[in-house]
Amino acid sequence: MNVPAATPAPSSAAPSPYVRAYCPGDLPAVYDICVRTAHEGRDSRHLYPDPELMPSIFAAPYAALEPELAFVLDDGHGRAAGYILGTADTPAFARAFRSVWLPTLTGRYPAPAGPPRTPSEEMIALMHDPERMVLPELAAYPAHLHIDLLPDQQRKGHGRALVVRFLGALRERGVGAAHLAMVTANTSARAFYDRLGFRPIAVPDPGPITYLGRSTAVD
Repeated sequence: MNVPAATPAPSSAAPSPYVRAYCPGDLPAVYDICVRTAHEGRDSRHLYPDPELMPSIFAAPYAALEPELAFVLDDGHGRAAGYILGTADTPAFARAFRSVWLPTLTGRYPAPAGPPRTPSEEMIALMHDPERMVLPELAAYPAHLHIDLLPDQQRKGHGRALVVRFLGALRERGVGAAHLAMVTANTSARAFYDRLGFRPIAVPDPGPITYLGRSTAVD
């Protein structure tokens, strides 16, 4: 007697998040992630009512100018739930921001006429000063990065996976070290970077910012 083979039960396991290369279709999610994490890792909408302001400074230009160094955490359903973006050459990026990216923004975000009076005006002033990214103390760390994860994807190892992928891409390009700038008050982010081997870089008068750097070498 022929007994038909049992049909395997469908798996009930949810798809696992994974790191992949950025694609243009991820841009709306990148904007959303940036807005929801731009205030010391938390939602920034109460400070910056325009939802395009912060991404236009800290996320979109990297995706536009150096997409080969943009990676996302895919939630397992095709949507980005985190990202790491950056540049291999900070001075070159600042020049490209000035000449290529900034002209696309000046109609919407003209430079403040006087001292900034609101958080949004402070960010617009930063937008119009990409040269602020180029500091002599950072010359030994030519690359820099920005990383953000939605809250429900944090503390699960995904941030480490994103950093490892980014540093590996820098190594392939012969870049030996990278830096980042973080708000000093964000102590949880600092603990994360410390665990990944980033160390403080002394910069005169850094204000509310701490600069951290590390080699791209494999630990």
